[in-house]
Parts: sequence; structure tokens; C-alpha cells
Amino acid sequence: MDLFFTNEKEYKDQNAPLPYRMAPRTLNEIVGQENILGAGKLLRRLIETDKVISVILFGPPGTGKTVIARVIANTTKGHFEWMNASIAKVEDIRKVSLEAKDRIKHHKLKTILFLDEIHRFNKLQQDALLPDVEEGNLILIGATTENPFFYVNSALVSRSQIFELKPLTPEDLKQIVKGALEDNERGFGKLKIKMEEEALEHLAKLSDGDARRALSALELGILSTPADKKGIINYTLKVAEESIQKKAVVYDKKGDQHYDTISAFIKSMRGSDPDAVLYYLAKMIYAGEDPRFIARRIVICAAEDVGNADPLALVVANSAMQVAEFVGLPEARIPLAQAAVYVATAPKSNAAYLGIEKAIKDVENEVTLAVPDHLKNPLPWVKDEKRGKGYKYAHDYKGGFVPQEYLPQKKKYYDPKDIGFEKKIRARMEELGNANK
Repeated sequence: MDLFFTNEKEYKDQNAPLPYRMAPRTLNEIVGQENILGAGKLLRRLIETDKVISVILFGPPGTGKTVIARVIANTTKGHFEWMNASIAKVEDIRKVSLEAKDRIKHHKLKTILFLDEIHRFNKLQQDALLPDVEEGNLILIGATTENPFFYVNSALVSRSQIFELKPLTPEDLKQIVKGALEDNERGFGKLKIKMEEEALEHLAKLSDGDARRALSALELGILSTPADKKGIINYTLKVAEESIQKKAVVYDKKGDQHYDTISAFIKSMRGSDPDAVLYYLAKMIYAGEDPRFIARRIVICAAEDVGNADPLALVVANSAMQVAEFVGLPEARIPLAQAAVYVATAPKSNAAYLGIEKAIKDVENEVTLAVPDHLKNPLPWVKDEKRGKGYKYAHDYKGGFVPQEYLPQKKKYYDPKDIGFEKKIRARMEELGNANK
């Protein structure tokens, strides 16, 4: 069966998998991706006016890359070709190219080539596309799960508009699943199905933003569950768990379990219990928590609770956040675990955190302190001989330090603890303090 449908009969083919049958046919049927397909957005305007230019669509599986191509195929007046980079060869590209030139010459008809998994094309194959894309003989729509700036020829990238698709939200997936349950032609609208709210929540969360996965699990559960005496198929949480092959954990991203678990995770890091930290981390990852949310909590804990007792903790946490964003799940669990354990086992000090809190309170509630004249920069347009006069450049003095007034009023905000690296900071500050007397 071809990827793109040519008539309504194919949509009604109940032998095709549910994700295939329920694939949107028009822009209005697409759920999610408002960032690129919302009202007035560039890609939507291009599709609606049949003015599609060469584009590269990238994003996780099941987010709608092929769906967008299908909608374009259904709406364009031009000729649409489909090719998968995992099996296509240079000869196939040249054949499509020659046919495209012939359509332009004899029929004034454009050719749109959808190239799925474009990242699988090697440099030679990608280079073969360049002349025709550049000359406008072919309009390329490339789809990839990989970042095109790393995996696609830079020349092709520069000649294409890049659109990033985001993972579908649980609410998006709920809407898609409900649509399949209600659709009489392509879905299960003709069957009596009672789906538990918990089952729907489970599919929406555990599908990890992938519509194909959610619909496949829905279909599997419905087809494998016998109807009761009243002819009703009961799609329970247990059915959902079996269909998506993952048990449900009690964890609601908007409820108590979400806040309780992240609270326990943070307090376990602060309390230096790496085993508890790993358990709560595993629970959040298993339940489908956003790894970026977890990474941000680790970074904050590294700054707030470890602080200068081990300055490297913040470096490790920040690196883990960047790596987790880059690689995504499931691999992201590894740098997250490394950073969380590092923060948990590091010496702790919240002195810097307490210091900024106290300083902010003073700024909010007290008279704002003026900057001393000797710390101000001399400005050509300000006639004030006092500006900058008397400032002592620290590096001109032994040890890079010289006693000098930096605040017009004595304040004490940072009080380093006698632990970890902060012990050295405290000793240094005491040494400078004695020198300042």
C-alpha cells in the first residue's frame, strides 16, 4: 500500500493499522505543532496557498513529519513523489529529477519530493539533490529524527527552511485517542468501547509524545479485549498497561505525586542520600517526567545546597542538563544520574544562597546605597572630578588585594561554612579581613 492515499476508500480500509487509518488528511485534522502550523504561521500559509518551498522537518518519532507531507500531497496541485532514504539510491534521485524536469517543460507542473529519513543519505546522495533543489526543479521535503544541522549537508540545509516538531503533549495525545474512539469511518466509532480515564491518562503519558505509539496501543487493547455481556469493550488501566508494555506508577504531573516526588528528590540530594536520589529519579523517568525539568532541579540544587563547598557540582549539573537536552531519553537518564549522585555526595553549603536572599531583602526594604565615587567610571560628558578618583587597582598590590571601601555602609551577606572548598574560602576571607583592619 502506498504511503499517500488517493481516495477515501483507502482511508476506510479497516485492515490497515489504526495510526495509518487515522492519519490526518487536512491541516485542520492535525493535532499539536501549533508552533509551526498555528493560524498565520509560515508553514501553514505555505501549505494553504500551495507555495511550499524546500523544507526539512525534524523531530521525534510520531510527531507528525509524515503527516505534514501527506497533507501537502493531498492539497498540492503539483506532482508528489515519495522516497525513503534508507533504501533509495543515487539512480533513484536522478530518475525523479529527470521526470521533474520533463513535467516542468511539458506540463508546467512542479514536483515535490518527500524524502523520509533524509539523515540516512550519505554525502554523495545528498549532493546529488543539490543542483535540482537549487534550480527549483525539485521541491524537497526532508524528514528526520536527527538534528539536520549535524546530519544533513550544510548546503542542503542552507537551501531549505527548517521546521522543528515538538513531542506531542499528553493533552494532544488524549485528543487523538478520543478522536479514534469516536471516528465511525477510520476509527472505532461503531464499536461500544468504555475507556477508563486512568487508561487514557496512562496511554497519553507513556506514549512519550508519540501519536503512533498511542494509537497502536489503543488498537492492540481494543482488538485483544473481549466485549462483556452487554457488548461493551472495557478498556481499563490494566489493558492500557499491557498494550503499551509498561506498568503505571502513581504519578500525576499536575497533582500531589508530581510535587511530592520532586520534593523528595531534592531533599534527598540535599540530605546526601544517593540511593534515595536514584530511586526518585528512576520513578520520575519511568513515569514520563520531562528530563529537562529534572535537570533544572539538579542545577538549582547544585547552586543552592552545594554552592561553594564544591563549585564543580554546578559545572557537572549544568553539563548534564545540556547533554540530556542533546541526547534525549532513554540515554539522558545516565548523565542525569551522574549529576544527581554527584550533587548528593558533595559537601553542602547554602551560604551563597542565604547571602543573595539577605541582599535582595535589603535592596527591597532599605534605602538604596549609592555607589562610592571612587568606584564610578569617569565619563567625558559628566563634569565630576570625584568620579573614579582614589580608586586602587587591586593587581597593583601584593597578593592582588588592597583594603578599600566597596559599600558606603558595612554589610555582611556571605558567611562561608567551614566545609569543603568553602573552608578555604573562609580562611581566605579571614586573612583579607585581618589585612583590612
